Amino acid sequence: MYLERMKQSPLEKVVYDMAHNERVVNDLTLGRRISFYELRGEIGQGNFSHVRLGVHTLTKERVAVKVMDKMRLDKKCQSLFTSEISCMEKLCHPNVVRLYEVIETSTKLYLVMEYGNGGDLYSRVNARGKLTDMEAKTVFTQVVAAVKYMHDKNIVHRDLKADNVFYTTCNCIKVGDFGFSTESSPAEVLNSFCGSPSYSAPELFQKNGYIGRYSDIWALGILLFFSVTATMPFHGDSKGRLKRCILQGAYSIPPYVPDQCQLLIKGMLNLVPADRASLSQIISSSWLKGIDYPLPYASLPQSPAHLIQTSQTLCLEEQEVKLSLSNLGISAVHLQNNTSLDCRSPLTGTYRILLHRAQRRRSGEAVGFSALDPDEYGTHSSCSVALDKHNPTAVCVIL
Repeated sequence: MYLERMKQSPLEKVVYDMAHNERVVNDLTLGRRISFYELRGEIGQGNFSHVRLGVHTLTKERVAVKVMDKMRLDKKCQSLFTSEISCMEKLCHPNVVRLYEVIETSTKLYLVMEYGNGGDLYSRVNARGKLTDMEAKTVFTQVVAAVKYMHDKNIVHRDLKADNVFYTTCNCIKVGDFGFSTESSPAEVLNSFCGSPSYSAPELFQKNGYIGRYSDIWALGILLFFSVTATMPFHGDSKGRLKRCILQGAYSIPPYVPDQCQLLIKGMLNLVPADRASLSQIISSSWLKGIDYPLPYASLPQSPAHLIQTSQTLCLEEQEVKLSLSNLGISAVHLQNNTSLDCRSPLTGTYRILLHRAQRRRSGEAVGFSALDPDEYGTHSSCSVALDKHNPTAVCVIL
C-alpha cells in the first residue's frame, strides 16, 4: 500500500486523501477545507462575507478565499456577487487582483482570488503616516494603470479606497474587492449608491444618477489626498454632515504637498463630473511625468482546454504551465474531460494559478520584499523604491 502511495502523482494523492485521509475528510466536513484549498485564519471582513487565507494543496499557492453564506443573501446581494465574478473574469492586469476559481455548495459561495500578502494601503498609512512623494507616485501610478485598464474594458469599480489597495511582497500594488463593480459604457447613467461615503462623489448624493467613470475619478482624488496627507479631505461626524461637506466641495490641501500634486488632486475633486481630470490627463500630468505605467498581461485563454490541441502554438508561459500541470499529474485526458470552461472547475483553478505565477515571474513581479514593518506586522521586510523602466511592475517602496 505504501509503495502504491509513493507512485501516486500529486493530483492522485490529493484526490485520494479527500476520500480516505481521516484528517482531510474531517477538514472538509468542518469547513476547514474546500475542494483543493486548505482554509486558514480570517484575513478580512465585509458586509456580506468574510475572507480567509487559503493554500492550494497542489501548487502550494497562498490565496484569499471570500466566503459568502448563500442563505443570508437577498436578491440584490446575489446580483452584486454575480456582477463581481463577471467583472473579475474579464480582468488580467498586474495591478488587479486575479480571480482563480469559484466554488459553490448548497449553502456557501467561495471566490478564490490572488492574495496580496503585504497588507493594504489604509493600514500602511495609518501605521506609518503619509507616503513620501516618490512612494505616493509609485502607488498611485499602479492604481491609475489598474483603473484605466478596467475602464477600457467598460468596467467601473465603484469602491476605490485605500482599504482596497493591496501590497504584494514585492510591492506591486493590487486593486481588489470588486463587490460593487459593474459593466458600464462611458455615458451610461447608474443609480445605485455604492462604496464608502467618504470616497463618494457629490453626484452620488443627488437623485439624477451618476456616470461610473467620473465617480471612480473622484475616488482616485480622495485616495491620492489620503496617501500624501494621511487625512481625508472631507469630514463630518455624521453621514449627513459629511454629505454636506462633499456637496460644498470645501477642503484644503496642506502646503507641504507639492504644487504639481495639489493641481492633480484639484483636477480630480472637481464638483462637476464632466470637468474632472480624465485618466489620460492624470497619466500625462506634470506630477507623474517620467513614471512608467505597468502594461496588461498578454491576453491568454483562462481555461486549459487549448493546451491539448496539437495544432495550437503555445507561448512561453503556456509551455511552462503545461509542463507544470503534467508534473502535478494533470494529463491530457483530465483536460479533455474538464467540460467547464469558466472558473467553476478545480482544474481551471489550478491552471489559472500556474499561469498567473508564470506571468508574475516573467514580469519581474515575483522578486522583492514587503512594504510593511517587520516589527509591526511580524513577517515582512522593508526596502527602497526602485522603478525599473524595463520591468515596471518590479517595484520596491521607500519606507
